[in-house]
Amino acid sequence: MRKLTLLFLFLGSLAVSAQTLQDSITFDPQQQINAAQRLLSGNYGKAITVGGYGEMTYNQPEAQNGELDVQRLVLLFGYKFNDKTQFITEVEFEHVQEVYIEQAFVNYAVASNVSLRGGLMLVPMGIVNEFHEPTTFNGVERPATDNVIVPTTWRELGVGVTGRFNELSLGYQAYVFNGFKSAELDGEGGINGYLKGSNGLRGGRQKGIQSTINSPTFSAKLDYYGIPGLRLGLSGYFGDTQAEDGADDLDGSMVGVSMVGVDARYAYQRFTARGQYIHASLSGTEAYNNATGRDLGSALQGWYAEAAYNLLPQTKQQRLFAFARYEAYDTHANTAGSVVRNDAYNRTDITTGLSYHIAPGVVLKGDYQFRDNALEGNDVANRLNFGIGVWF
Repeated sequence: MRKLTLLFLFLGSLAVSAQTLQDSITFDPQQQINAAQRLLSGNYGKAITVGGYGEMTYNQPEAQNGELDVQRLVLLFGYKFNDKTQFITEVEFEHVQEVYIEQAFVNYAVASNVSLRGGLMLVPMGIVNEFHEPTTFNGVERPATDNVIVPTTWRELGVGVTGRFNELSLGYQAYVFNGFKSAELDGEGGINGYLKGSNGLRGGRQKGIQSTINSPTFSAKLDYYGIPGLRLGLSGYFGDTQAEDGADDLDGSMVGVSMVGVDARYAYQRFTARGQYIHASLSGTEAYNNATGRDLGSALQGWYAEAAYNLLPQTKQQRLFAFARYEAYDTHANTAGSVVRNDAYNRTDITTGLSYHIAPGVVLKGDYQFRDNALEGNDVANRLNFGIGVWF
């Protein structure tokens, strides 16, 4: 018992020593960093660093039972081998029963503005896929565009390069990854498909779990931060999906993916705003749907715009943001062949609520979502949400 007590005290002291000030809607978006970047920054003075984030949520759809959930708890560990070489990993527990590795990569600093990376990494697309700690976004739930279209949290195995050219106010990332898994043999000479109309590519995330690869994919992002208070991003992802051995020889087993995204974050005094647009064009969906019986769309599209205002004076450490977000996302923005566009997949959400940051790294959230889709006569339940988020 005494050894366990000492162990918890040791881990607790590491967590306290690793803590630095951070906030959700930063008033300096050019300098915003995520959890992994904080560990890489090396400002803790220790070889081993520990961090984490988590969120507990309550969702109450109209006229339905509510749901309480420890949605996720993520523990981060970093090790600094020397001034150039570091290792970062995130261990995620979802819904108190599922365990995943969200990131696990080696970072090697070639120069002050160039680092090489290899391992399991986040695909740089949009905002939330990289900045998804619960204190870094308004709303109890992540924007649906970042859930269905991107799809967050999207991570794959690969290698690449990242860095900043401060004289140009430009950050860059470029990676070669394995791709989405699209199909496997069904045991009867046909194939089972992982991709479908309702959530597009989401079912194909391999997450580093015995990932199959036929051909590599390419992902890149540029971030511009040369205008005070403004950060702009341009993302791209290109390549083919992957099919298991045997299935890759069958017609319709793979789909081509070309995804582009633009995003912006802005802050001025107590006002902040953000928005993004993501479009994915998929080729070969007609053959894929014929082979698998799925209804995958040939185009996915989503966007949102959000504004927030801090109701408390900026001199106070606590912050209370009132916010509103409008988003539209469609996983049947276009279809090919015999697949008829499903208007139920053309969805809109209006989310409005409060984010109360009682301390740097701790937020209480509440919001109400007006949800709808384009299918005539289809009633989508609005939803009331509450949550607690932490990041240290």
